[in-house]
Amino acid sequence: MKLFPAIDIIEGCAVRLVKGDYAQKTVYSKQPVAVAKGFAKAGATYLHLVDLEGAKDGGTPNLEVIRKIVKESGLLVEVGGGIRSEGTIQTYLEAGVFRVILGTAAVGNPDFLKDMVVKYGERIAVGVDIKDGMVAVKGWTELSQESCFDFCEKLEKIGVKTIICTDISKDGLLAGTNLALYRDLSEKFRVDIVASGGVTTLADVEQLQKMGLYGAILGKALYTGNIDLKKAIDMTKEERL
Repeated sequence: MKLFPAIDIIEGCAVRLVKGDYAQKTVYSKQPVAVAKGFAKAGATYLHLVDLEGAKDGGTPNLEVIRKIVKESGLLVEVGGGIRSEGTIQTYLEAGVFRVILGTAAVGNPDFLKDMVVKYGERIAVGVDIKDGMVAVKGWTELSQESCFDFCEKLEKIGVKTIICTDISKDGLLAGTNLALYRDLSEKFRVDIVASGGVTTLADVEQLQKMGLYGAILGKALYTGNIDLKKAIDMTKEERL
């Protein structure tokens, strides 16, 4: 199973939110490049990066920081947050990002998603952020009318290879992840599922690996020391793409 340590960025800083609430923000570092280098030193191969300002309002306000992280960390970086046009996709890919994550655009504009999957293939992933069983959009600030499983079925039919699924109710609480949800998703769909939200302990990582999941995102638990990244990587025997 692949592990994706996470950096969420607001105003150039590495932050974490609670349940996606921008009012519950903790700044963990004003030097996200150094954080990424620390993940690489611990043995990470991948990095999950979210521009939270972009997620909320669109655009690429933290592009220069992200470009620097890609260049200096040596990690395979996937980026999400406000990617709603092909121009933004191209900007990130040209910056060296290996995969971009569509969220709001995938929900609101399925024709755009289809075109991008045809054009860019596996370099397009979709973030499915779930709140009360429904898919949330615009930095988790709004709910769509799409249920999680109906939306994932559509994504599979479109040809999306990777789905990053976040249970918002678990995010940032350090209270464990939604194992039942990821089990259901992995059994129902033939796509690569990445678990996100509430992965709190090495036991959580072990349980997700036993399900045969493609990957898991490690967020707040790394910053608080609940999970030692090197131990988690050793446990999952991460392999490079």
